[in-house]
Order: sequence, then structure tokens, then C-alpha cells
Amino acid sequence: MSSTNQSSVSEFLLLGLSRQPQQQQLLFLLFLIMYLATVLGNLLIILAISTDSRLHTPMYFFLSNLSFVDVCFSSTTVPKVLANHILGSQAISFSGCLTQMYFLFMFVDMDNFLLAVMAYDRFVAICHPLHYTTQMTSKLCVLMVAGSWVTASLNALLHTLLMAQLSFCGDNIIPHFFCDVTPLLKLSCSDTHLNELMILTEGAVIMVTPFVCILISYIHITCAVLRVSSPRGAWKAFSTCGSHLAVVCLFYGTIIAVYFNPSSAHSSEKDTAATVLYTVVTPMLNPFIYSLRNRDLKGALRKVVYRKIVSF
Repeated sequence: MSSTNQSSVSEFLLLGLSRQPQQQQLLFLLFLIMYLATVLGNLLIILAISTDSRLHTPMYFFLSNLSFVDVCFSSTTVPKVLANHILGSQAISFSGCLTQMYFLFMFVDMDNFLLAVMAYDRFVAICHPLHYTTQMTSKLCVLMVAGSWVTASLNALLHTLLMAQLSFCGDNIIPHFFCDVTPLLKLSCSDTHLNELMILTEGAVIMVTPFVCILISYIHITCAVLRVSSPRGAWKAFSTCGSHLAVVCLFYGTIIAVYFNPSSAHSSEKDTAATVLYTVVTPMLNPFIYSLRNRDLKGALRKVVYRKIVSF
């Protein structure tokens, strides 16, 4: 980054979700409750999976990683919103803004990759059940998760470095509650065509490739389920994917709405509403979605809660 970029804008102002004091109080309370629910719910899932030997399987290994990523994802934005409200400040430093954007990109990519890996796991379990234990080995599971972390980190670094090369000359007001790439590109007085091109090409490949893998996995799963003669058996097989499908639809729907449109088609109100869904609401709902109809996970969660109550 050139010295000109650093001296032109030293900080940004995050306008948040509302300028009305009463609405701000309500939103602060809602964000606090949702954040606490996100952290508690996802940490309980991680604890339940780690302490119950019956859940030491690839599916739950990926789910515990998804829960960890969701806690980190939500922690990238929500604590700053809460802190700004308590301190009565809207400021975030230039470096802090880029750092927040980096982790946002990384955890979005990790959610994306883990959802694809989980779809592949369900594909092998339903379409090739006899080969499941030999195909989904511990080594392969660790390699897929580690590869996801490396790819997500490099992709986030690329977009952060591209953003750091831009100049921000005058306006430093972000009509958002965190440093997202779209409002930052609108504030820049530099040519942003390269940044937009990379989002719509390389960024699209990073997002679309796992999505296509999920679609292919579910096409094969649907075909396999339709071949099952017993309706009860078919429903049981497909019901194991219901939670995953719900999260996939919510996650990809909001991502596509925010990022894969030309900048001229964006409005701050629509972007903010969509980003609240995937940065705050989705990480909070994931523990409830995945545990709601999962008997083994609910049993493990009950044991964890019971132990905690007894210990107190």
C-alpha cells in the first residue's frame, strides 16, 4: 500500500443498521442475544461431539468444524457492532477495516467449502454405504478440512491485498455495520474494475465450484433415494440431508444476492438486510437446524447440559 492511501483516510465510520436511538437500543439487544445464542449453541455442539465417542464420525467431524467457523464468523462482525454502541463510536481504523474484511472473506469461504464437503460425505454415505468407512477415512477428512483452510486464507489474502491498493480520498462513511467489500469499493476514488473482475471471476469460481459439487451430490442422492422400494426407508435416507439442505439454501441465497450483482445494482438497504442474514442469523440457526431432528446429537447435547447442571 502506498503512503498516499494511508494518509488519505485513516479510519472509516460504520453507520450501522439504524440512526434512530430507540431502534439502536433494540438492535443492540437483538444482536447481543443472537451472538450469545450463536456462541453458546455452536460451542455446545463442539463439546457434545468431542465428548461423545458415538459422534466421532466424518459427518460430525465436519459439523464441529462448521460450528467453530460459525463462532469465528459471527465474532468477526458482531462484537465490533456491540462495542461501538457501548462506546458511542462509529469509527474503525483503516487497518482494522481491512483485517475485518480479510476474516470475513476467509470464514465465508470456509462455510462454503465445509458445506460442499458435508454434501460429499452424505453422497458417499447414501450412494455407497458399503464403501463409506474405506472412502471417508480420518486422513481424507483432515486433508479436506486443511485444504479448505489454506484455500480460504489465500483467497481472502488476495482480495484484501487488492483492496489495500485502492485510494480512499474523501468520503469515509460506510452505510453498513461492518467493513464489507461492496461499500468499500463504492468509497474508493481509484479504478475498481480489477477488484470487481476478481470478485466476479476468481471469487465466483471459489463460490460456484463447491455449490456445483453440492448440486451434483444431491442429484446422485435423490436418484439413489428414489430407487429405494420402501417409502419409509427413502424418507429416512433423505431426512439425514434435510438440515444440510436448509443451511445451503439460506447461505447461498444471501451470498448470491449480495455479491454476484454489478455494483450499480446494489442498494445499501438490500445489502445490509442480506448480510445480516448470513453473518448473524445463519450462524445462530445452524446449531438448531442440525440438532432439531438429529436424535444422536440431541442425546449428546442433553448429556452435556445435564453434566453441567450437576456440576453446579
